[in-house]
Amino acid sequence: MNKVVKDADEAIHDIRDGMTLMLGGFGLCGLPENCIAALVRKGVKDLTCISNNAGVDDFGIGLMLKQRQVKKMISSYVGENAEFERQLLSGELEVELIPQGTLATRCMAAGYGMPAIFTPAGIGTEVAIGKEVRNFNGKDYLMELAFEADFAIVKAWKGDRLGNLVYRAMARNFNAVMATAGKITIAEVEELVEPGELDPDHIHTPGIYVHRIFQGKDYEKRIEQRTVRAR
Repeated sequence: MNKVVKDADEAIHDIRDGMTLMLGGFGLCGLPENCIAALVRKGVKDLTCISNNAGVDDFGIGLMLKQRQVKKMISSYVGENAEFERQLLSGELEVELIPQGTLATRCMAAGYGMPAIFTPAGIGTEVAIGKEVRNFNGKDYLMELAFEADFAIVKAWKGDRLGNLVYRAMARNFNAVMATAGKITIAEVEELVEPGELDPDHIHTPGIYVHRIFQGKDYEKRIEQRTVRAR
């Protein structure tokens, strides 16, 4: 099945106000830049966004925060975004901070079709308030529900027309697990190739998980913080 769409605007055409989106990436690495730009153009609002981090003020999800499109942010790290901080402290933005491993595993559970996971992370802290705790072999574990996302939006290095994806380096961290977890998965790629051109042993996300794919353009590939030594 040919899953190719023309561009980001076509790929996200049916994303509506109030939906829940997973957005891949790790820091500023492997962000679905084209789809985020299309969401800003579309102007959808009241979104719940699940992402490892919230971008920075003028890049990534930070662009959506700037336009007040995000109602709730579910993340593990948000420390590089002043606008995020302002909205959080003013009460404009609902925030759920989750340990990074728990965030990844709740994505994984959704992809596996599991309703929940049990983890020791968060036991005895505010994270556990209102959640079920079970004891296994003398140790307490917190029950965390699998995510339910209307769309998973990911970015890969290469992909083919059938939706098979290959990521590079740190871009694998959340893109790969999120690609399995959305009701509809959209993939933007740096290079779109024909079926058979990807080595099957190198494919990270099988095309069965991907519903739409397109070749992106004009990727910035920013570096969060660059530190150099004086000569």
